Amino acid sequence: MCGIVGYTGQCDAVETLLNGLKRLEYRGYDSAGIAVTNEQSGLQMLKTAGTVDTLEEKIQREWPTSPDQRFTSGIGHTRWATHGAPSDINAHPHLDGSGHIAVVHNGIIENHKDIHSHLEELGHTFSSETDTEVLAHLIQECYEGELLQAVCAALQKVEGAYGIAVLTDYEPEKLIVARHGSPIVLGVNDNAAMVASDAPALVTFTRRVIYLQDNDVAVVQPNDITIRNVNNVPVRREISHLDWDVTAAQKGGYEHFMLKEIYEQPESLQNTVGGRLDWDLGTAVLAGLNVTPRDIADIQRVILLACGTSLHAGLVGSFYLQDIADIPAQAEQAGEFRYRNPIITTDDLVVAVSQSGETADTLAAVREAKHKGALVSGICNVVGSSIARETERGVYLHAGPEIGVASTKAFTSQVAVMLMLALKMGRCRRLSRRHGDALCRAISTIPEAIQAVVEKDREIAEVAQKFKDLRSCFYIGRGYAYPVALEGALKLKEISYLHAEGYHAAELKHGPIALLQEDVPVVAIMTDMPGKEKTVSNVRECQARYSPVLGVRTEGDEDTADIADYEISLPDVSHYISPITTTVALQLFAYHVARLRGCDIDKPRNLAKSVTVE
Repeated sequence: MCGIVGYTGQCDAVETLLNGLKRLEYRGYDSAGIAVTNEQSGLQMLKTAGTVDTLEEKIQREWPTSPDQRFTSGIGHTRWATHGAPSDINAHPHLDGSGHIAVVHNGIIENHKDIHSHLEELGHTFSSETDTEVLAHLIQECYEGELLQAVCAALQKVEGAYGIAVLTDYEPEKLIVARHGSPIVLGVNDNAAMVASDAPALVTFTRRVIYLQDNDVAVVQPNDITIRNVNNVPVRREISHLDWDVTAAQKGGYEHFMLKEIYEQPESLQNTVGGRLDWDLGTAVLAGLNVTPRDIADIQRVILLACGTSLHAGLVGSFYLQDIADIPAQAEQAGEFRYRNPIITTDDLVVAVSQSGETADTLAAVREAKHKGALVSGICNVVGSSIARETERGVYLHAGPEIGVASTKAFTSQVAVMLMLALKMGRCRRLSRRHGDALCRAISTIPEAIQAVVEKDREIAEVAQKFKDLRSCFYIGRGYAYPVALEGALKLKEISYLHAEGYHAAELKHGPIALLQEDVPVVAIMTDMPGKEKTVSNVRECQARYSPVLGVRTEGDEDTADIADYEISLPDVSHYISPITTTVALQLFAYHVARLRGCDIDKPRNLAKSVTVE
């Protein structure tokens, strides 16, 4: 994995592919390459370890620019190393043995070793360490004069996840693309077509797109796109409209996408909660759930499935559901869920939480829950994503595109959606109209409260200056602050490469306290909510071990005044809203620590935006 682009039409394919790859750089990668052709030339390929800029420089050195050498079809890729180290030879695209077929691939071919051995017996030789090269040779072995037939035949022999684009100079105005577990989107335009693994690569090309579904294989030509399944049977897919423009994928004057997206959170949260509060009934309107009050009353348990940042949001959601809706709820790590034979009943509501809607582990967990008869719903940000289609019910975040690898606005929108979910379920059960009204008022204040936090950016940056040289850090909190501590520590790890761990404050004395000393600071979340006084006692324990403490507290709260060595003061909000305001402050803190350390904030090493393989 990580980024795929393809183009066929009358424009310069090299320039188009490079522009598309640049728009996918946010996904993270360690090498890049393209393969191109036209009706006059054979298949040409260049690839390199390093950046898209490095690839562009190599193209300018090695390829002529005369008009008769203009290429009109091509595929490109940015790769995060999985099979084989980052290198020129392991970079995508990969060629078959004849040099006439090129393949780019996201995902993992799980049976590639068996296919490799079989092809070697047939006389194929390989030059890379990748599983993708095996697929190129397998397509060659299946080729009988038609690329579509060869790709379908090859994919029927493949086990694992893939999003692929295939090009051959035998049929130079045609791309074959396919998906199984790894997203592919087609861009539709007049006299040209483009494909990509993610919509940002297409925004300057078209707003009309087609999202492939699992086992789809598309034949993409300048004036025609046909879609079949892997058995070469025609299928129909609808054209969708991208609801955001090119400016959403640009920094807009900010130094980094992450900072831009932190600053966008008052607006993104307004989009998330706007129009979803019923002031007459004191409840939330989440029509996409497609459940009746009777359905909700029959639900006996809620299971929230997620990974990474979304798992932390799910943990906040489980607290909301228990406290507000009076229903048992638990957040589960999706990657483990289906492997331990979970106990699921028809009275369970299973909610899959994912920014991209393509997270492989979460998607697999959804299928397991459906197989066991649960009512399954999704919370995701990307319209038409796999989880949205698989669950067929749920809530879109409407947070807008998130380009930075480290999630910010998607997390806060996920938490806001789960707060509204708890409100809706509570009002269908035992939550009073009076308490529902109060919660509606609190939810409506979220955008304003987040704007107040964002305006503390300079103050938070000054605090970050004190922590830029640390090597290890602990985050602690209780209740709603516990998952926020986990998320705060994760953000610091992701973008600054510093060791950070989030702990429930009560766990401090069960081991971590042994590590506290002068150069191991503690970030203590002690905003005004139940359990605050216990966290204050934990802060005293940290200071007794000479650990510097950064206290995140509520403005005007005398109980936490002048306790910590450093502090970030936040607006006084409902304790239900506090996880969102606190998280935004910790996002800014992590951002400024990483910036002061000179880290590549938008493209942290070894991380991908969407984890589409297990």
